[in-house]
Amino acid sequence: MKKVRFFQSIHFKFVLIYVLLILLAMQIMSVYFVRELEKELINNFSTSVNERVNLLSYSIDQEMQKKRDENSPPLESDISDVLKDSLSKDITEIRVIDPNRRILGSSSDHPEYVVGKKTTDVSIKRALLYGATEERTRVAKGMRVREFIAPIKSQDEIVGAIYLTANMEPVYAQIKEVNSIFTTGTMIALVITALLGIFLAQTITRPMSDMRRQALEMAKGNFSRKAKVYGYDEIGQLALTFNNLTRKLQEAQATTEGERRKLSSVLAHMTDGVIATDRKGRVILINDPASEMLDVSRETVLSEPIISLLNLEGTHTFESLLENQESLILDFSNKDKYFILRATISSIQKDTGFVNGLIIVLHDITEQEKIDQERREFVANVSHELRTPLTTMRSYLEALAEGAWQDQDIAPRFLQVTQTETERMIRLVNDLLQLSKLDSKDYRFKTDIIDLVKLYNYTIDRFEMAKEQKIKFIRKLPKQSIYVSIDQDKITQVLDNIISNAIKYSPEGGTITFSLKLKDETVILSVQDEGVGIPKKNISKIFDRFYRVDKARSRQLGGTGLGLAIAKEIVQAHGGRIWAKSKDGQGTIIFFTLPVESEREDEWE
Repeated sequence: MKKVRFFQSIHFKFVLIYVLLILLAMQIMSVYFVRELEKELINNFSTSVNERVNLLSYSIDQEMQKKRDENSPPLESDISDVLKDSLSKDITEIRVIDPNRRILGSSSDHPEYVVGKKTTDVSIKRALLYGATEERTRVAKGMRVREFIAPIKSQDEIVGAIYLTANMEPVYAQIKEVNSIFTTGTMIALVITALLGIFLAQTITRPMSDMRRQALEMAKGNFSRKAKVYGYDEIGQLALTFNNLTRKLQEAQATTEGERRKLSSVLAHMTDGVIATDRKGRVILINDPASEMLDVSRETVLSEPIISLLNLEGTHTFESLLENQESLILDFSNKDKYFILRATISSIQKDTGFVNGLIIVLHDITEQEKIDQERREFVANVSHELRTPLTTMRSYLEALAEGAWQDQDIAPRFLQVTQTETERMIRLVNDLLQLSKLDSKDYRFKTDIIDLVKLYNYTIDRFEMAKEQKIKFIRKLPKQSIYVSIDQDKITQVLDNIISNAIKYSPEGGTITFSLKLKDETVILSVQDEGVGIPKKNISKIFDRFYRVDKARSRQLGGTGLGLAIAKEIVQAHGGRIWAKSKDGQGTIIFFTLPVESEREDEWE
């Protein structure tokens, strides 16, 4: 997270606002106080000077009222003495004017320059004529001077006027000194205010900074840290609430993590594939079985549209999946592999009904589809195998019913064909019943310890005595006995089916080779013919039920197509396996294995 600059911090803003508020308050107070003080000082100064003017007016009036003789000093001299006695440090000059506006006396250093002269001041003229009193302020020689003009009255008669000038610089000096005191006080107050503001700001920002650090730790997943409680005020209550929130978030995360682990464990151990999408149809979750089924990497399909992942671009849209939510059959088969999936779709909804996405569960139904297909093929094959002899029998029986039974040459042949087809159906039904028994889980073999070499020789002898074709038998069998635990009748049937097939497909004058080898507690039996062989593409299918490489020739030779399928079921039930090798036009070798009972063999030996 970006660090907060000092000038952008609450700390700085708080102190700045606090100082500005104090400064504004101090300025308002100082302006108001200084203004009122200035007004009060000037009023006091004017009052003081006016009182002195009144006293001076009385003294001059007394001097004017004195009776004078030839020995008495002149009036101007007495007035000059009174004026000198009235001088002070703040009064700069006093003048006395008679009714004719002639200056009678002056307190200046050189009164001779003004005494006896007439004044032209309008204010003095108004004072002499109307008895008006005036005050005014002017600046002289860089100093502020207050002028006072007042009439001299004697028994309600104006006998003269007084003109007085007073220096106001001491008053303004006093005001300036007060301003300086206020400025100093304001600076001291601002410093104290700033210090208090910093302290107060820290009491607010320190817990907030601590809670910020805790929030950053929470964002990293660390819920063990607690915010320090500096007090039990509102911020302290906030810190306590924050710590409580941290604890509850930790509990919620633990619960969520537990549920997530459970879900991950369930998803990881599910045999079905699971895919989840967001509300826009993009993949947000896919488990390992789904990745394996679709042959994709989890990292590459995240955020990929589900439609493209399931190859549904041409047939479906995400909106159609949301609306229908039906099971879909997905065919991912190719030339090398048959693979079918069923996709079960359901929506992820909130309590309000808002759809957040889809959950798609993938089931591998390849084996089920194979079984269904094999079942359909099996029913079709059985129907076909039964229909062929039944059709033949019906044709011959209809011919016999129409009078052919009276023909001594035709009737026996028709009955023989009917009998042959009946036996063929009986063999087919018996083979089907045997396969049904082998498919049953409750079927049990009647096993016994049998000398396999002796059984193999006996079976070959039977075929060698009954063969009609000129086929040569070659035996590559050991002389010593090999004992196995088998159901003798079932293994004999396996040998009968394999050997009969070899005889059927062997050409006249051909050779059939019988082998038996012992290898690693396993005996390997094989029957090799020199027949037409089996194409490479068909070699893996010859053990399927009703499968024939050459269907026309097989039916002509009377086969049901179930011999090798029965042999496969019997061998596998004995714990062995069966397979074939063949080259087209060069013959076929059928192999099958059986486990050897070594302990019993040692006992027989």
